[in-house]
Amino acid sequence: MLWWRKVGIHANARMLLWHVVSGVLIGGNWLLYVWATINDRMIEGALGYYINPFFNMLFGALWFGEKQNRLQMVAIVTAFCGVMLQIPGVGHFPWVALALGLSFSLYGVVRKRSSLGALDGLTAETSLLVPVAMAWLLWTHSSVADAFGGSWGSGLLLAGSGVVTAIPLLAFAFASRNIRLSTLGMLQFIGPTLQFFIGWKIYGEPMTSIRLMSFGLIWIAIGLYAANGIRKKREVKIEEISEELN
Repeated sequence: MLWWRKVGIHANARMLLWHVVSGVLIGGNWLLYVWATINDRMIEGALGYYINPFFNMLFGALWFGEKQNRLQMVAIVTAFCGVMLQIPGVGHFPWVALALGLSFSLYGVVRKRSSLGALDGLTAETSLLVPVAMAWLLWTHSSVADAFGGSWGSGLLLAGSGVVTAIPLLAFAFASRNIRLSTLGMLQFIGPTLQFFIGWKIYGEPMTSIRLMSFGLIWIAIGLYAANGIRKKREVKIEEISEELN
């Protein structure tokens, strides 16, 4: 069923607005990520997705009433210090990292507000983005073939990149509507870890001692937040056992 029929006639305008916003956020995030990758800034891009979960925690507390305890706040402050160390580490303000982290976190917030499911929501966003993207490609290239890489091989690679982008995004959209943003944030540390090592070890991007210290603080922050989650889970189990015994 078409996504615009699912939301009902009276809800269409509001739903369309939500997905215009989410489409702009995710489209901008994709564009910046691709730019960072082809301009040898994969590690800075990884930093963006490392700090993205901490934005999720912050927004979860601000807009969805998700409580953050003292240890979680220490983790957030530690991650912030790690980000600030990037300035002397790379010699400039890490705007790519902050823009990536912030845009993807805001995308999660907007998707959580939408009543559409993961597939319908992603369909709505891409449907709204396609005309803009097609117009830009045709405007900036002399032919349709050039717009899609100039060869079958490049065209297939572009199509494949769409598939490998859409599958995790579908999973993210589903998760953003069904689990706490804080929990979602913890799961998101997997991707940037892989990206960090690909940029460093495979593509040879520079890794200074200060930059490594920056990532070290962020990994400490992740460890603190994970330890807090494990502790809370144990406390819940102890409470359940106590209730069963009583």
